[in-house]
Amino acid sequence: MSELKSPFRYDFVGSFLRPHALKEARAQYKAGAIDRAALTAVENEEITRLIEKQKRAGFHAITDGEFRRSYWHLDFMWGFHGIDEVELDHGYYFHGEETTHGSLRVSGKISGENHPFVEHFKFVKQFEDENCIARQTMPAPAQLLAELYREDNGKNTDAVYPDHEQLLQDIAAAYRTVIRDLYAAGCRSIQFDDCTWGMICDPNYQNFLKETNTKVEDVAAEYLRLNNLALEDRPEGLTITTHVCRGNYHSTWASQGGYAPIAPFLFAQENVDAFYLEFDDERSGSFEPLKYVADGKKVVLGLITTKSPRLEDKDAVIARIHEAEKYIPLEQLYFDLACDSFPNGVPILLTMTDPSHILYGTDFPAIPEPVLEKHLYSAKTCPQLAGSLEDVFWKNGEELFLDT
Repeated sequence: MSELKSPFRYDFVGSFLRPHALKEARAQYKAGAIDRAALTAVENEEITRLIEKQKRAGFHAITDGEFRRSYWHLDFMWGFHGIDEVELDHGYYFHGEETTHGSLRVSGKISGENHPFVEHFKFVKQFEDENCIARQTMPAPAQLLAELYREDNGKNTDAVYPDHEQLLQDIAAAYRTVIRDLYAAGCRSIQFDDCTWGMICDPNYQNFLKETNTKVEDVAAEYLRLNNLALEDRPEGLTITTHVCRGNYHSTWASQGGYAPIAPFLFAQENVDAFYLEFDDERSGSFEPLKYVADGKKVVLGLITTKSPRLEDKDAVIARIHEAEKYIPLEQLYFDLACDSFPNGVPILLTMTDPSHILYGTDFPAIPEPVLEKHLYSAKTCPQLAGSLEDVFWKNGEELFLDT
């Protein structure tokens, strides 16, 4: 088993654009033209090809790209006992976009035995070697709770679970079961993807809560408690990180607002090892909430975006780094150079620090391979990094994030 531990300086979130062959096979399966075995064969082939690309690119984490899922979150939730897949009459509403209509409903006691994602992980696990570790991503427990109370879903949830505390305990227990089973299968890296915090940050959601006489603090406290309940009795040697964003669908967003409402809860009290955080535009607010980050926690600053073709202004990025340093020590910060701006970003950061504090590659879950290859070439030919590539891609992460 690999001794590597997440996160790495040269990293990614875990989801990739679905290749045409996979989308075509899924459409054929839905239409009844092929059976489940045929779809699985295509998934296996495309995941194998993806992992080969991840290894060639030098990543120390490998994932299945979420190629077996139709949604980043719902497929995992559908894998629990007591939860059924349903279709609503509308999807999630993003900025100028509406998604497909999937959702869920509770049909009985929620539990996590024999979750299909454990077998999915085992397929990825076989590709581990001394240079890479298999990572399993999943929606956070709070995300499941939010979906259970999404609009009219809450009526059914309360009917099945009139005791709300029992619902929370069952969700947490279901997650602990899956985590234990993944650990038994050799998993040592789990990532909670969690958009609930971004939702709470949004003023429109806050106004909605006011209309229902609900306090923002109460919602945040419940989400925090549920996530931490799921993390109780975490197996030794298991790293768990969380990725917080405000939605990404066709490069559009679902929510906006700074981290201030959630920082005393998420940053100070959630029992994860590292936070991957959006800070790539004004929707993310200021850095001041970072003052709540607990000692020993690592923070990935997503400063340079892949969502826009506009190159960041050098002086503006430098000013933002100075601003973040006012609230959290530099040694706790993990700089995120999203690869679309890599040639522009390296000189910017080198005006602030030396290559021992530079990250390349985190948080580009849907980066097309040609773009990735272009910027890997840019990294290897960047004169400012001459002689430092191994540090930037690997050794810096070991020094900052691996236990010694």
